[in-house]
Amino acid sequence: MPESNLAERSYRSEGQVSGAKVIAQALKTQGVEYMFGIVGIPVTEIAVAAQELGIRYIGMRNEQAPLLVIGGSSERNQETMGAFQEFPQIEACRLYSKFSARPTSIEAIPSVIEKAVRSSIYGRPGACYVDIPADFVNLQVNVNSVKYTECCMSPPVSMAETPAVCMAASVIRNAKQPLLIIGKGAAYAHAEENIRKLVEQCKLPFLPTPMGKGVVPDNHPNCVGAARSRALQFADVIVLLGARLNWILHFGLPPRYRPDVKFIQVDICAEELGNNVRPAVTLLGDINAVTKQLLEEFDKIPWQYPPESKWWKTLREKMKSNEAASKELASQKSLPMNYYTVFYHVQEQLPRDCFIVSEGANTMDIGRTVLQNYLPRHRLDAGTFGTMGVGLGFAVAAAVLAKDRSPGQRVICVEGDSAFGFSGMEVETICRYNLPIILLVVNNNGIYQGFDTDTWKEMLKSQDATIAAPPVCLLPNSRYEQVMTAFGGKGYFVQTPEELQKSLRQTLADTTKPSLINIMIEPQATRKAQDFHWLTRSKM
Repeated sequence: MPESNLAERSYRSEGQVSGAKVIAQALKTQGVEYMFGIVGIPVTEIAVAAQELGIRYIGMRNEQAPLLVIGGSSERNQETMGAFQEFPQIEACRLYSKFSARPTSIEAIPSVIEKAVRSSIYGRPGACYVDIPADFVNLQVNVNSVKYTECCMSPPVSMAETPAVCMAASVIRNAKQPLLIIGKGAAYAHAEENIRKLVEQCKLPFLPTPMGKGVVPDNHPNCVGAARSRALQFADVIVLLGARLNWILHFGLPPRYRPDVKFIQVDICAEELGNNVRPAVTLLGDINAVTKQLLEEFDKIPWQYPPESKWWKTLREKMKSNEAASKELASQKSLPMNYYTVFYHVQEQLPRDCFIVSEGANTMDIGRTVLQNYLPRHRLDAGTFGTMGVGLGFAVAAAVLAKDRSPGQRVICVEGDSAFGFSGMEVETICRYNLPIILLVVNNNGIYQGFDTDTWKEMLKSQDATIAAPPVCLLPNSRYEQVMTAFGGKGYFVQTPEELQKSLRQTLADTTKPSLINIMIEPQATRKAQDFHWLTRSKM
């Protein structure tokens, strides 16, 4: 008999069951294996009940990155009276989640949780919120009155209409300068095998979005990430495979794109089709299934884009020149180091199967152009609904999974010094559970840019910091590595390439405890000169 059924039977033998245990059992029935949170009144009992059922509980220090959210609210009989933390949580969360509800009774909890789990994974994945009144947690009901809803079915696989698939194949065949853009929707759909077949069979250039990296390896010869802006600006046909025309792709609008570019949009979310730009063809369906449909069309009438075309020549030339510019920056010997020097040495030593988590401004933007991904679903970036502060939460979740399922696999969390400040106390969480995380804090003493120690001291001689210090500045040479050592992890303060190389070797070799490498770079980290090279490297 399954464990969840045994637990359910044991509850029923007791005659009465609490709301907390009903919640835990409902989660267990839906296949939930891990719970992340910060407990307090009234939800502590829920976490304890979950642990009793074998659900792994990871206590966090910052709640801003969960997926299915279960939150406690004030007791029902205190509504409108000014109860502690009384707030219209359900209504507030509806703006930011796919599903937001409060069960009307303990008996209704299992069905509400099933719908929340189902809503979070069906279609485009997203956050859901379930509100639990405080009096529900310890309220007892007759066990026979609670009916547990079966685990929701796997998301249905939908396919595009056949005429639309034929039209898309025809548009691709007639393209003079085609481009595939592989988005995180492709990674979520586990479409890597079919997309790689499409790339290689049709000899098409492709560009991954940040979280689409690794669906086809970054070192694949058809990857044109090093000529990103050139590819976007001059492609005449662009196939969007689970990628949205949002800010990361400049909304699909000129001057980043040709005014007459033809978009073929493949997405599981109908509402996304035609967003910002009217596509030439829309293919509504599961990314993996639709890619397979396209492959079947190209099997019927074989076609390849000419590898020696003028378009490929243009892209390769731009890639070569941009890579040379990056290499020149990376090889600079001046101190403090620049971003490219740091990322060059990090890339040299990263395990190919590691998870890369990244957040920050320049740190994330430049890092994603240098740090390579070779496997799908191995990169987590800050984004539209995952803004600054989510990085350490993402890293904790990835590391818990890695520790349980792939012992020895590492999580590399690359943080700007400003980004690290949002959730820095998660270092205690990382050490408490001894998670396989290596934190790299790329420290330029500020938000975008800062000042060195001498400039900082001189600036504060005549005025208070509240007046004299620019809003983007942080305290120079902050010893973030000491936060890690304070909780029992390993910390490194590095200022030279040699120190960086040595610390990386040591921390990658030591799998017994987490570590943080505080990497000092040029405080002005050339927002002009280096940013120009960054633009030419990643966006031209």
